[in-house]
Amino acid sequence: MKEGLVVDDGFVFKQETHLTVLKTSLFFAGDGFTVYDCKGQLVFRVESYGPDSRDKGEVVLMDAHGRCLLTVRRKRPSLHQRWEGFLGERMEGTKPIFSVKRSSIIGRSSMTVEVYDNPGEEYQIEGSFGQRCCTILNTKKESVAEIRRKVDATTNMVLGKDVFSLTVKPGFDGAFAMGLVLVLDQINGYDFVQDGVEVHPTTEE
Repeated sequence: MKEGLVVDDGFVFKQETHLTVLKTSLFFAGDGFTVYDCKGQLVFRVESYGPDSRDKGEVVLMDAHGRCLLTVRRKRPSLHQRWEGFLGERMEGTKPIFSVKRSSIIGRSSMTVEVYDNPGEEYQIEGSFGQRCCTILNTKKESVAEIRRKVDATTNMVLGKDVFSLTVKPGFDGAFAMGLVLVLDQINGYDFVQDGVEVHPTTEE
């Protein structure tokens, strides 16, 4: 049974699915992600193409064959607080299908995901993406996807933050879940740490 927004039917899994997300570069132009299933098959890939792409505030999620599934883009004017998702490749005049906004509640680090054209559908993202520990919850407070640190099965060692797990619950679209990961990564890139304390930009009203 499908639950919520569907970007692509091909990524709505009948069973709980564990994906491995690899950040391909942390420092250089052209950085992005590759995402693999439990058999090591490529599922998604994400690429940015240098400073121009980052300045535009736009990232594209593709399938294994390079087909554009979803574009996430920072909404302007905005203090890096609101991002929107567009089905396929965003064209001028294309309407977004969802938005992500950081919570305005002081002391709370959650984010709200609003699905357009379906006012009753909303999600909360709780936790810290910087620590690779997040849960995406529906309005019933049920987990539909989770982000966790990756553990090497052979050594039982926790891997670096450039490799992490994305668990997608049955019926929830994996492409939508990965689109939310992209937004979290972009927002996290605008945060910074001072004296060991995580600092966030001013929240948009």
